[in-house]
Amino acid sequence: MLLAAAGFLVSGNGSAASSPRPNLLLLTVDTLRPDALGWTGGLNATPELDRLAAEGFRFPGAISPVPLTLPAHVSILTGVVPRRHGVHDNGQVFGARQISLLSEILQREGWTTAAFVSGYPLESIFGLDRGFDHYDDRMPEGQEGWVERRAPATTAAAIAWLRQAPQPWFVWVHYYDPHDPYEPPRAFWNPGPRGAYDGEVMAVDSAIGALMRELGQIVTSPIVSVFAADHGEALGEHGEKTHGYFIYDSTLRVPLVFHAPHAIEPGESAQPARLVDIVPTVLDLLDLPVPGAIDGQTLLPLISGRPYEPPLALVETQLPWVYFGWAPLQGVRSHRYKLIDAPRPELYDLVRDPKELSNQYGDEMELREELHAGLKTATASSEGPTAAAVDDEAILEKLRALGYVEAGGRTGKAEHDLPDPKDRIGLRELLLAGERALRENRLSEALSVFEQALQQEPDNRLAVLRSGVALLKLGRSAAAVERLERAVGLDAERAEARFALGDALMRGGRYQDAVTHWKKLVELQPRRAEAWANLGIALLHSRSSPGAADALARASQLKPDEVRFLIDLGRAELAEGNASAARAALDRAEQIEPASAHWPEVLQLREGIGAYRN
Repeated sequence: MLLAAAGFLVSGNGSAASSPRPNLLLLTVDTLRPDALGWTGGLNATPELDRLAAEGFRFPGAISPVPLTLPAHVSILTGVVPRRHGVHDNGQVFGARQISLLSEILQREGWTTAAFVSGYPLESIFGLDRGFDHYDDRMPEGQEGWVERRAPATTAAAIAWLRQAPQPWFVWVHYYDPHDPYEPPRAFWNPGPRGAYDGEVMAVDSAIGALMRELGQIVTSPIVSVFAADHGEALGEHGEKTHGYFIYDSTLRVPLVFHAPHAIEPGESAQPARLVDIVPTVLDLLDLPVPGAIDGQTLLPLISGRPYEPPLALVETQLPWVYFGWAPLQGVRSHRYKLIDAPRPELYDLVRDPKELSNQYGDEMELREELHAGLKTATASSEGPTAAAVDDEAILEKLRALGYVEAGGRTGKAEHDLPDPKDRIGLRELLLAGERALRENRLSEALSVFEQALQQEPDNRLAVLRSGVALLKLGRSAAAVERLERAVGLDAERAEARFALGDALMRGGRYQDAVTHWKKLVELQPRRAEAWANLGIALLHSRSSPGAADALARASQLKPDEVRFLIDLGRAELAEGNASAARAALDRAEQIEPASAHWPEVLQLREGIGAYRN
């Protein structure tokens, strides 16, 4: 329970109380099931996290609001559910300025702030760097665009910063290792069907132990530590592999620990605390005011032993809608029951049926009405701002490499009468197999798989689009244009379909037709440099419309160090008779890359410039 004399709490105005203001350490582990930890009764060897849990107040069954990395972490750091902070998918950008991150709150109160993240979905471009004095998202480029920093490297980066950090500090350290694919270091190999996954968890446990031991050596002031997972992982439950598609407990149930020696007595609660409760609990521990417009509630009454039942947890996933055009899912979960609002609704008694195998929706009319009322109340407030979609091609490719095939796509209102994701789980696996083949450049195989999917669902958005991309990569531009025109017809606002169609048209020499699609794309994604560059090239080759140089200049403004854009800009300026502007663009390209394979082209353009009188 909470001790009466906390010893390190600060006053609401941030002034020191009886001892220095405490440091705050937030540890998040991606894709972590509770049953992968020793302290939850799992069979895995996780001594470091077991020790932290034994000394703190632990929740073995806390609830994530969404089984996806970025939106879950936005909720962890704001105390706000996705429908109000606006981020529903990896690849979107958190831009809701009216909602403060924990880092912004503590920075204003005088804490030095730093973050060390290990997975690409949390890079600073997605908006979680607000309020951090130091945001370390340096990651190696992996095979097939896979981007991840291993746990020991993340720990080393955090330790290097902590050794010289002014106190009090707030440090967030995020570990990505248990995320698919599971490739643990050899020392942590485990046998069995989930041995590789459990081995990844053991490797993270070891890295956290190294961090905690170092903190014990270099920090003498009190430390409040919070440990949580962002979401779980389905290892075959309900036919799901990995996470994001369903909202069963295999992907929503997570471990949560609050550790504060001399302030919180060790203990445990089976109540389903929510990840959105972290921010108000931490601020309450630090005796700082809790923002009024958040969804979480402080857990200190429960931690201190007073009667307390957490509110219903609002849960969701829009991935079936965003990626495949199927029904999104939302629901509510109490300590005992869960309602999933789907085309075929589901109701589970989690005490009698913890694996959610027996749907009681048709038998429990009074209970389901009560939970529907709770869902209606939980979603009664107005939705937050729509998060911006990322519009950088390199970023989108990296997210696809992580398995997020339509990352950053549209969310918002779905249509009525959509297929139930439960009825499409086999088709989903087929589509993901096609996507893997496409990413690995097994083009004929990818096309064959997508054609199989289209036989099952002729208007499947993903299959139509990605089969068109496969055709394009196979050099079948005419067939690709036909398929991609169909993709645009299915969803005229779909940026990726427009991009692929514009590309196919230009490869077929149909530059004027391509101009229409590039113009639409820059309206949809005005910060996407590649779209502006392709618009400029299409205008340059069509010779029927001015503006090629303006479009390429815009691309170069968005990516000032992209040599290819500068060379194309020089070409467009020369075509429009602007010799001095052409020369300036080429000079800039040579400053960036003094030796480049492009230089024969540059020399040819300079000869053309020389034909003009200056």
